[in-house]
Amino acid sequence: MLSSVLRSERAITVNIAIVRAFVRLRELGAANTQLARKLDDLERRVGGHDQAIRSIVRAIRDLAAPVPSKRRRIGFV
Repeated sequence: MLSSVLRSERAITVNIAIVRAFVRLRELGAANTQLARKLDDLERRVGGHDQAIRSIVRAIRDLAAPVPSKRRRIGFV
């Protein structure tokens, strides 16, 4: 507030710097809000993929598992 009351060159420069800092803070706050919104949207869209990937991996493992043989072994056990 003092920099806006004083009439020196330095006070004017400081006042401008303060106003620019607050404008930049407001822009960063808006950018963070947009980023948070985008992350929420991404999480909502991708959240269901985990279960789908798990089921695909489970199906691949089931297919890759050796099938037990139904034939009896010949010879002494």
